Amino acid sequence: MWTYEKKLQYPVKIKTPNPAMAKLIITQLGGPDGEMGATTRYMNQRYTMPYAIGKAVLTDIATEEMAHQEMIAAIVYQLTRNLTPEQIKEGGFDAYFVDHTTGIYPQSAAGNPFSAAALQSKGDAITDLFEDLAADGA
Repeated sequence: MWTYEKKLQYPVKIKTPNPAMAKLIITQLGGPDGEMGATTRYMNQRYTMPYAIGKAVLTDIATEEMAHQEMIAAIVYQLTRNLTPEQIKEGGFDAYFVDHTTGIYPQSAAGNPFSAAALQSKGDAITDLFEDLAADGA
């Protein structure tokens, strides 16, 4: 169905750890308007899209959002790898670190785990597209 090239859509090369920045960026992965939600939203809404071209576009967008997930995860990983205990504490990353160390766990900046409760899928193409616009415009 897809061709997977084993490289990021856009290279991520962060050399300096920054746990405070990682805390903010992780919401782009698992926050209410993050990439996990976008991927799920587009992929699930394609099934009730009444037009073949619309279905194809939603599938393409969902695939693109998966590539974004991969880049966000790479950013968070690179910002948190090889942290010293002092950096973990000073960067405010200690609460995350206790539960996940430097594993990539989809959550909002406030620490709420990713939840499908932030998504909507009504089965009406127009309603669903407006919800997509609202989430992507946030």
